[in-house]
Amino acid sequence: MSVALDWLIIGGGIHGVHIAARLLGDVGVSPDRLRIVDPGDRLLARWRTCTATTGMSHLRSPAVHHLDLDPWSLEDFADQWRSREREIFAPPYNRPALALFNEHCDKVVETFGLADLHIQDRATRCAVGCDGVNVQLSTGREIAAQNLVLAIGASEQPEWPDWAPRNHPRIRHVFEPKFDGWPSSNETVVVIGGGISAGQVALRLLDEGHLVHLVSRHALRQHQFDSDPGWLGPKFMESFSSERDFDRRRTLIIQARHKGSVPPDVRRALGRAIDEGQLLWHEDEVEKLDVRRDGLVVSLATHAELEAERVLLATGFASPRPGGRMVDSLVAWASLPCARCGYPIVDSALRWHPRVYVSGPLAELELGPASRNIAGARRAGDRLVDAAWAS
Repeated sequence: MSVALDWLIIGGGIHGVHIAARLLGDVGVSPDRLRIVDPGDRLLARWRTCTATTGMSHLRSPAVHHLDLDPWSLEDFADQWRSREREIFAPPYNRPALALFNEHCDKVVETFGLADLHIQDRATRCAVGCDGVNVQLSTGREIAAQNLVLAIGASEQPEWPDWAPRNHPRIRHVFEPKFDGWPSSNETVVVIGGGISAGQVALRLLDEGHLVHLVSRHALRQHQFDSDPGWLGPKFMESFSSERDFDRRRTLIIQARHKGSVPPDVRRALGRAIDEGQLLWHEDEVEKLDVRRDGLVVSLATHAELEAERVLLATGFASPRPGGRMVDSLVAWASLPCARCGYPIVDSALRWHPRVYVSGPLAELELGPASRNIAGARRAGDRLVDAAWAS
């Protein structure tokens, strides 16, 4: 049976939850007219899994970047923590502890009753027409809505190097859905990657008593944020928005992102572990991986060979447009405009179609390099609230 809604959000992560809260709290959408489709057993399930796997202690972003409406909500919420927790914010920029941030997310979900609006399923097909959008789910259920928000991230498309086999139980990507490759006893582990996730995974493994090799293709690059804060305001966004060539916008995004970088606190912890001989760091390229009866051998470009019992990939996420076949078919069905990189060309309200809005990676040609992160979710929320009020 088809259910008619005003708003249907596909994606129950950081972006989907914040946008749902904004539509309910700022626009006044009735809860019975909004739903969130996400396959997780709870909202923000992938966020929690990925951050727990890496061993993150504090967020990279400051306390004003969260999922509630009031920018100071997280700091106000932290007052009840101060009597029972010590390091609830880390310098610089007042970065919240992951546990604090997650509890605050729970508060947002509870305040707006979002758990009751969560449809635990996967969207498989979308079709748009004059009267609205029709979304088919993997269970066969169909949902009709006046407006659709694609709040789809890249978390289900981890980047696998060509040399890494995908079906070996001891060669795993830490961002695989249902990742279960964490060692249960002391092992020699090779971690592949040069960014914050690889650094955090390596440090977690060291804390748990493993012998750890960290292999990265470049030196440890230190940046506080994954892009300059100037991209959150007119300092850089004014010229970005005035650029009408979308190939050039893509180039600007690539140049602006500090991909494969670590914040200063992680850099210091890695440096200490390397200097003290606890962490074996290799600035090198992997040429091949051999699976032998007695373990794994990682061969590097310098001809070094690393013998290990486990290889964990912390190589981030693949760059193609997220959404898979569902978004591909929607593009074909509705002839939606895309840049040469495959990503949506949208208007200032983040409309890809009069009834289809985007957030996260799908909005980055409009919102710039910060589009994927928590600040990007808040900026997308601002745009959608303005659009909803205007309509």
